[in-house]
Amino acid sequence: MHLSPPPWRGRAVWAAAAFTVTALLSAPLPAAADAAPSPKVDSALLSAVDGGGQASFFVVLKDQADLSAAKKKNSHAAKAKSAYSELRAHAKTSQKSLNTFLDKKKAGHQDYWIANAIKVTGDQALVDELAKRSDVASIVKERHYELDEIETSDAEVTKTRTPSRKTDSAGSGDDTPEWGIADINADDVWDQYETRGEGIVIANVDSGVQYDHPDLVAQYRGNNGDSSFSHDYNWYDATGACPDSSVPCDNNGHGTHTMGTMVGKKGIGVAPNATWIAAKGCESDQCTDSYLLEAGQWILAPTDHNGQNPRPDLAPNIVNNSWGGDSNTFYQDIVEAWNSAGIFEAFAAGNDGDGVTCSTTHPPGAQVSSYGVGAYDSTGKIAKFSGFGPSPIDGLAKPNISAPGVDIGSTWPGSSYNTINGTSMATPHVAGAAALLWSAAPSLIGNIDETRRLLDEGARDVDDTHCGGTAGMNNVWGEGKLDILASVNKAPHTAVTVSGTVTDRATSKALPGIAVKATDAASVTRSVSTASDGSYRLVLAPGTYSFALGGYGYAGKTVSGVELASGQPLAQDIALEAVTAHPVTGTVLDVTGKPLAEAAVEVAGTPVPSVTSGADGTFTLPAVAEGDYTLSVKPAAPVLCNGVYSASLAVDGLETRTVQLPARTDKAGNSCTPATYSWIKGSTAVSLTGDEDARTVSLPFWVTLYGVDYSSASITTNGLVNFMEPRLGDYSNTALPSAARPNGVAAAFWDDLTLDKKSSVQTALKGTNGKRQFAIVWNQALLVSDGRTRVTFEAVFDEATSGITFQYKSVPGSGSSATVGIENQAGTDALQYSFDEAVLTDGSAIRIAQGA
Repeated sequence: MHLSPPPWRGRAVWAAAAFTVTALLSAPLPAAADAAPSPKVDSALLSAVDGGGQASFFVVLKDQADLSAAKKKNSHAAKAKSAYSELRAHAKTSQKSLNTFLDKKKAGHQDYWIANAIKVTGDQALVDELAKRSDVASIVKERHYELDEIETSDAEVTKTRTPSRKTDSAGSGDDTPEWGIADINADDVWDQYETRGEGIVIANVDSGVQYDHPDLVAQYRGNNGDSSFSHDYNWYDATGACPDSSVPCDNNGHGTHTMGTMVGKKGIGVAPNATWIAAKGCESDQCTDSYLLEAGQWILAPTDHNGQNPRPDLAPNIVNNSWGGDSNTFYQDIVEAWNSAGIFEAFAAGNDGDGVTCSTTHPPGAQVSSYGVGAYDSTGKIAKFSGFGPSPIDGLAKPNISAPGVDIGSTWPGSSYNTINGTSMATPHVAGAAALLWSAAPSLIGNIDETRRLLDEGARDVDDTHCGGTAGMNNVWGEGKLDILASVNKAPHTAVTVSGTVTDRATSKALPGIAVKATDAASVTRSVSTASDGSYRLVLAPGTYSFALGGYGYAGKTVSGVELASGQPLAQDIALEAVTAHPVTGTVLDVTGKPLAEAAVEVAGTPVPSVTSGADGTFTLPAVAEGDYTLSVKPAAPVLCNGVYSASLAVDGLETRTVQLPARTDKAGNSCTPATYSWIKGSTAVSLTGDEDARTVSLPFWVTLYGVDYSSASITTNGLVNFMEPRLGDYSNTALPSAARPNGVAAAFWDDLTLDKKSSVQTALKGTNGKRQFAIVWNQALLVSDGRTRVTFEAVFDEATSGITFQYKSVPGSGSSATVGIENQAGTDALQYSFDEAVLTDGSAIRIAQGA
């Protein structure tokens, strides 16, 4: 008898709980006296797997990469490239043996290179086996960290910024700084050094950012300056929580607020002319280990929105982290990797204080490798919530420094503003201050130790030693109150200011959004974009430079061999030539070569409006300026097997393109294409009956799924082939990938199905050795949702190619409530053909080619 699902049926929480109950009921009774647990395994994990439970955990390897060579490189980009290469190569080598072991155990795993750790889901038996391995340093349960709690109310969210208490103006310019900006003397740096963070790239790992907030949009690195945006390498959603993960979002507000304090206009931000990028490592108000690890990797080597094609040369200079958790974190490895790559990091000291108690700061801000930040208010008193040292991790002095963190006004989603409290609000003051310091003294860029020393020396001492320390450095204030003017005053002042205005040669019109890039003899580059009045300003170390200027609609210009000497600023106005525009026309074909309608055709990174292909696949972009671009074509939903086309486009006259979309792929390189229908009739019965049943069968040949070979698989009534476990209870299908089990599946027609007397599941084997095909056939399976509709379909595994073909003999409803595709063993990658979409037809087939 089929039971009606509860309201939360199918959620990951329920699925995990259901499996735990099943495991508890079926597990053998524990021995009278258990062996002592391994010291490698943390207590939280032992509790989670006790009595037959399963949990997600991280296996941290002993062998760590040697990053000393990266630290010796002479530029930020070179440091980042070296660190990335060493970390990736080391992880690949050192994780090989462990990965082989996990594959044999059919244990799904996700590998990370920045911390040399592997995420695994398993039970106590697996944990015990892993703990015995000599290459394992520790085994840590996956944890969830909180963004520092937002002490606020919705009533404080406003659509207009409240004028500063220092002025009666409307707060439209830099003359009205927030109290915290003024308190750390950032506005004095603006005035005395005429620098506001130009040429420095700053990032946060947080809840996301409203990228088009009016006080943030101009500083976003993905802003092309012409009303278009390029989000690849400038934004990454590790959590998948955004409606469209390729476009920045903030579903909490915290990340937008911290970014505003770093780079916001109108006196909101410390370094309002710095450039920003962001990684969403927090789902909303919570940050999970695996997402933070992915975000940490992205900071060191930014990727496109799919997490592919890493570019360590595009790593930010500075990263803010306003979050924290308990003492059993290994995020220290990430901090050390960032530091070796020349990336300055700031961490919140935490809001666990009560104004008296010591050792209330939390990691990662409490760890020796992190630069931890406490908070104080506008009267100069330490915030009651600010975490105090000594560090509960290692007993060392913390925080490192303190900054404004009470009643901090900043940007907020909805193009709004909010005033809130927390060490989360103090930390971006320090990150922004580092941007001011590096902009004013570019010889410091990438020098983490010297940067920390200058911030420490510039800080104003506060004598509070009740938690230990001295007036100059204590466990309440750290080095004292942040004073960026004092730090900049102490910095080396050999830099040269290069400034000017870029205009249209024919009209003398100022050109905003033109990229100005300076490259020195060591190939170190810094760049800015011209402001709304066409002006630009860069502060550079003395040396010989090449300057390259370019922007849409204008011919690029390069000036080489420019000598910059200390104390001799250079003023250089530059005029650019406008170029002619031409039509770009063509036809879009789908993956099979048929005309494809409603595909979006665009010239990426330009203000040229995108167009949609017509019913016959044709398109016309009426006017594209001469130049070299990327032509991008994206299929409309449902995309099915159609991938995204991206290719270079050189426009020097009328251009015509025939664009055939590639097969869509997942991260592992699996791809799908429509195939020729060739039904294989089942011959051997599988003893499946009723609702929620499963049987494990031996496979006639090794079947590969995401690089792992299997000799058996579980077949379920719900249209799944499960290679990991004889999983039951999966009657609520989900989109793929999903961390929730089941993982490691081939979903031919995943839906809530039941088998009655008219239904059956069969297998069949055809062909000769080396060229065999193994079919699993579901005949007349009944949809539980209406109790009337029956579907007949099959999954066919090919011995010669490792391909998988899904065939559909009869699918009334066209799969409108089913999931079709494959998913890897960790639930982190999948090739999904459809999810609850009516896209299947009778007599059709879909072939999935495995691996690139």
